[in-house]
Amino acid sequence: MSRDEILDKIKEKRTKCTVYTRVMGYHRPVESFNIGKKGEHRQRVQFRENPKKCA
Repeated sequence: MSRDEILDKIKEKRTKCTVYTRVMGYHRPVESFNIGKKGEHRQRVQFRENPKKCA
């Protein structure tokens, strides 16, 4: 079964997820950003701490 077929099968169970990010000291939903800011948000790299290097 392909990814699209699985998503179509469970379509009625899915809900919209609102993603928030911190901008200038407060949290805002990404969907309210203008086109340029949405592009910047997509290009961001998420920080993942490596617990082995911290020890």
